[in-house]
Amino acid sequence: MRMGLAAVALLAGCATTTPPAGGSATATLAEPGGRVVGRVTVAQESGGARVRVEVEGLAAGIYGAHVHRTGRCEGPAFDSAGAHWNPTGQQHGFRNPSGRHRGDLPNLVVRADGRGTLTFTIRAAQLRGEAGMLDADGAAVMIHAQPDDYRTDPSGNSGARIACGVLS
Repeated sequence: MRMGLAAVALLAGCATTTPPAGGSATATLAEPGGRVVGRVTVAQESGGARVRVEVEGLAAGIYGAHVHRTGRCEGPAFDSAGAHWNPTGQQHGFRNPSGRHRGDLPNLVVRADGRGTLTFTIRAAQLRGEAGMLDADGAAVMIHAQPDDYRTDPSGNSGARIACGVLS
């Protein structure tokens, strides 16, 4: 009997480490002409949604990066992706006293070799479900031509949309 209780306790302990429902999603980042420049992975974790952006082949520099509310990337301007994902109705930017959108991500830094990586957890965000990132019309991840100033609403003066990927 003790062995049975120990097994139940062990299994119960394992249940608390199971990741929350929601799984993960990926996207291929491409420029308006179709050239692939990177990949995005979003994974549901206990503290929120972890976003990882990896790029290769972009010019060295600093680029704004955001999750957009619609899962469409029709070029050349990628306007089909809509505005930033913002289920809480906030202003834009990490430095905005009234902000921030859930879709706001830190700037992506691309080194001289054309590669860059960004990893960020959007706290309390859900990948799926009510007010989740992947709602009925999906979501997209966008790379912008300029750095995000983290303050100016609605997009941080981050400029043109230069690469987009639909999360699925």
